[in-house]
Amino acid sequence: MAVAPAARPTFALLASASASLGAGRRACARLAVSSSSSAGPALPRLRGRRAFAAAAGGAVMGKAGPGSVEADAGMDAVQRRLMFEDECILVDEQDKVVGHESKYNCHLMEKIENGHALHRAFSVFLFNSKYELLLQQRSATKVTFPLVWTNTCCSHPLYRESELIEENCAGVRNAAQRKLFDELGIVADELPLDEFIPLGRMLYKAPSDGKWGEHELDYLLFMVRDVKLNPNPEEVADVRYMNRDQLKELLRKADAGEDGVKLSPWFRLVVDNFLMGWWDHVEQGTLEEAADMKTIHKL
Repeated sequence: MAVAPAARPTFALLASASASLGAGRRACARLAVSSSSSAGPALPRLRGRRAFAAAAGGAVMGKAGPGSVEADAGMDAVQRRLMFEDECILVDEQDKVVGHESKYNCHLMEKIENGHALHRAFSVFLFNSKYELLLQQRSATKVTFPLVWTNTCCSHPLYRESELIEENCAGVRNAAQRKLFDELGIVADELPLDEFIPLGRMLYKAPSDGKWGEHELDYLLFMVRDVKLNPNPEEVADVRYMNRDQLKELLRKADAGEDGVKLSPWFRLVVDNFLMGWWDHVEQGTLEEAADMKTIHKL
């Protein structure tokens, strides 16, 4: 079930790369999981998506600085490739583009503390027709915040034409569609770009460990839609749909340190400051009334 306003602007967007990747990514038999399934048990996980990962680990750009490749030789091959190849969009605190930098450099605490790593990001909150929120647990191989529970998808628009479009948040919507396919296997046809509803922006900084961290200007995108999931195990360890009570129990476990449950800092900020009020609008079909894209919340 798609939830969308009666009328929306027409977007002049470049075609999403995910559409052309679909056939190749599904050369192996894979299990599709409907988002209309009930909350509770974890949805199935799959294995072995990227056969090229080992080879990709060697094709690393040297931009991150002398000795960085050797220092991170133990990094997972897929994550290593993404850290060096992906170019994030650098912005100032007013969200004006000021340049671009490798994902690697953008997440080094040294760069963050020196004020040279603030970059644009997005966080997607995808609900099914039961108004349950889809959460993911980040994979163990993630460089920042491995194995933490977080919202549906969190990533970065990249420094490329289709993801730099600022009108109607088109670039961020394009990036969200791309990453939802890459991480959760949701095809572009199930994620109409104009059904991503931007509700707000927040600016935050959070350390992951002594070396890595986040400093992001994060666009918060909501959508209500039933989709089929095909999680990528190199990005996602687990996925679950949760209603409000189930999420509250997850928060309790995280606060109490039970069962090793941890939450991403950006997700916790959204939960503590916005989520429950916005969830009301999800259920009432009035999400656009909650939108405030003029304010940048510094949290």
